[in-house]
Amino acid sequence: MRRQARELAFKLIFERLFVKNSYTFDEEFFSSLKDEEDIEFSKKMVETFINNRQTLEDLISKHLHGYELKRLYKVDLALMLMALTEIIYIGTPFQIVINEVVEIAKSYSTDKSSKFINGVLSSVIKELNLSQEGK
Repeated sequence: MRRQARELAFKLIFERLFVKNSYTFDEEFFSSLKDEEDIEFSKKMVETFINNRQTLEDLISKHLHGYELKRLYKVDLALMLMALTEIIYIGTPFQIVINEVVEIAKSYSTDKSSKFINGVLSSVIKELNLSQEGK
């Protein structure tokens, strides 16, 4: 299921916010995913995030009104980074991604986080002028 693949990617991206050394995939970590397609999706998300981290952080930072990137809840930041990775670089329609990320935020973050994340992501989407179909 794609949600499980997204949650796994989120967890790995969250980890990357704290660990600065080079990244290698531990195949055991992906054993929770049964479908090879989901494993590849999750790996691609994390690799793409790693390769574009600074660009994604800069984009989010531009849309934080009254906040600083370094002061955000790391869970919220990881969710936004994951969402923008999927929207911008993977090409999944933004409505699907935002809906999924908001639902994941309800499980992993604060009560107010889903609205905050939705607002920031919507602002980025508007700036990028993405169509309803995605990229």
